[in-house]
Amino acid sequence: MRYTDCMREGLLRKTKPDLRKAQRSLEIADQRLKEAEVSLKNGILSGSLILSYTAMFHAARAVLFRDGWAEKSHVCVVAYLRERYVKAGKLEQRYLSMLDASRMERHETLYGLETEISGEDAEHMLARAKEFVAKIAEIVG
Repeated sequence: MRYTDCMREGLLRKTKPDLRKAQRSLEIADQRLKEAEVSLKNGILSGSLILSYTAMFHAARAVLFRDGWAEKSHVCVVAYLRERYVKAGKLEQRYLSMLDASRMERHETLYGLETEISGEDAEHMLARAKEFVAKIAEIVG
């Protein structure tokens, strides 16, 4: 979905910038990373993968909160970052690719019928999430 489609359909809407919500969203991202690590250590691979993506999602939302935007769609968070950050040279495409690939993996893990998650998959997702959250925390400031 494109950024303009998200706005037209009300899945992205302008709000008042909220630094408190942005910081809280980053705190939640950090908590989810810790929970993903615990899940991984305890062999709860799907839980670790889902929590890793959730950390990335909360970090990405922190940018929207800081900028004064509300979202109603995970896809539109990706579209927002692409339009406002990647195209502007404020965020490398690889970070957006990490988020979008993780979004799709999380979706398949939650709703797919043929999902088999390995320890390596969960470890890779957690490493990706840590890198993404750190980069977004740097942007949010």
